[in-house]
Amino acid sequence: MSSAAIEQTIREAGLKPLTNDALMQFDAYLALLLKWNSRLNLTAIREPAAILRRHFVECIQCAQALPELPAASTLLDFGSGAGMPGIPIAICRPEIQVTLAESQRKKTAFLREAVRSLGLSAEVFDGRVEEMPAERRFIMVTLRAVDKMKEASQIALARIAPKGWLILFATHLTKLGLEGALPEIDWQREVPVFGLDQGLILIGQRNQ
Repeated sequence: MSSAAIEQTIREAGLKPLTNDALMQFDAYLALLLKWNSRLNLTAIREPAAILRRHFVECIQCAQALPELPAASTLLDFGSGAGMPGIPIAICRPEIQVTLAESQRKKTAFLREAVRSLGLSAEVFDGRVEEMPAERRFIMVTLRAVDKMKEASQIALARIAPKGWLILFATHLTKLGLEGALPEIDWQREVPVFGLDQGLILIGQRNQ
């Protein structure tokens, strides 16, 4: 895989072009993911082109769909796993201070190596989001591919600053399951995920 191939896939998805630096970072991220995936099973998808289409594109789509934000905004990637969407957001939106929260130690080792080798300013939180200091709040919280989305979303509420944002990678089915579960969130947009029939990025703002 090369920066040119990544650039072409992004163009085919109808997304905004990335800088050359961002393309090189994605190329390096993909290489690192493939290297570590052989022993950590970070993702079930192992073909580089499929990782790009299935994982990177929708995370880049999310980064480009984020609402207008104040300066020095913060973002918590809840249950970051292999770093998605947090690492792609940190690449595409370097002005956002990203925290990658992951409770599995082997995965946090990968996240720290990715942050170091890609030259990102992101922070890795090694533990459960519930264990963060009570005062820690973020302008945005993202959840992608987490177990029990409804319960995780309710935990995430405690980490969202007043008038902050919750961004969920969901399907039409999980969207139905969330109805009435998050009265504190006013849903503002839903973005169909490129190449995924049932995929949605749900963007909501905390109303208190």
